[in-house]
Amino acid sequence: MTLALAGSGRQWGPLWGSRPYDWASIEVQQRPTYDAAIARTGLGTGDRVLDIGCGSGVFLEAATAHGAHVAGVDASETLLAIARSRLPEADLRCADMQFLPFEDDRFDVVTGFNSFFFAADMVAALREAGRVAKPHATVLIQVFGDPDKCSLEAVKLAVMGLLPSEAAEPPPFWRPAVLEGVAREAGLEPQEVFTTAWAYEFADERAALTALLAAASAVVAVGMVGHDPVAEAILEAIRPCRREDGSYSLPNEWHFLRCGTR
Repeated sequence: MTLALAGSGRQWGPLWGSRPYDWASIEVQQRPTYDAAIARTGLGTGDRVLDIGCGSGVFLEAATAHGAHVAGVDASETLLAIARSRLPEADLRCADMQFLPFEDDRFDVVTGFNSFFFAADMVAALREAGRVAKPHATVLIQVFGDPDKCSLEAVKLAVMGLLPSEAAEPPPFWRPAVLEGVAREAGLEPQEVFTTAWAYEFADERAALTALLAAASAVVAVGMVGHDPVAEAILEAIRPCRREDGSYSLPNEWHFLRCGTR
């Protein structure tokens, strides 16, 4: 089912979905994040799960393996097409996270992996997550961790350095009490903070560029300044992560907040 997008969905959907198979290849590497989420939420057989910003469906595939009944929303139809190929029985819809196409009190677990901060109004998006969650359900929010522990931070800064400086710097959600404050404003009850860390692995320069150029900010930058300057900026940013054999290992930390609904 495809719904008209509102909020920030019209902006981000085409960007994240412009190179869907390249992005899907990097999303597969995020499985440690999803395994950590499943372990901390206790997600299991019979639970109804909604993933907001579900992308190509890797988390939902993992949740299904634990017996959950899954649904997902994303602003990109091309990424949803990949998710549907993975999960033909799942309820997957194209929608904006501020306007979820589900009734109240439906899900036992609602997740958002690096998604909620892309909303035009993050508080509104989290409020929607709470609305579709059952009373005393779990809403799990994941954001980037400490920038000093995130190789992708260097990539982001390199790419953004090629673009006009117009957007305000996002809040440091990884710092104590910052994400909790946003969640409380949305009517959620923060219950637990935790982090996980792992590394993206790429066999060579080509593999690294293929994946990293699929991110929305890189797509914007390529459209403005061309492929070569963006590729060069990314390679310089990840140069410290290059091994002697030409492969790359990009360590990253991820910050989670597990919330309850009222």
